[in-house]
Amino acid sequence: MLKTHKIEQSMSRKGDCREWLPLGYNAVAESFFHTLKTELAYHDRYKTREQARRSIFEYIEVFYNRKRRHSANGSMSPANFETYRKSRLTFCPDNC
Repeated sequence: MLKTHKIEQSMSRKGDCREWLPLGYNAVAESFFHTLKTELAYHDRYKTREQARRSIFEYIEVFYNRKRRHSANGSMSPANFETYRKSRLTFCPDNC
């Protein structure tokens, strides 16, 4: 199935950051999924896949991105951090 979809199987062990992602990104993904599991998934029992999908979507879009504070963003939510960051950017035609 992996070959059919042109997906390369990961051969590393749990906690090994040498994945296909650039250095550091795997740790970010692992941190996110740990947070998702501990703050949401481990506390609910889903009867259907659709119920789980809706719950996870709401957690990410309503709470995680808009309300939950992140220490990496100066204790701002991702949405607030992006607004702040965009307000600080200036146009630079030469990519300076």
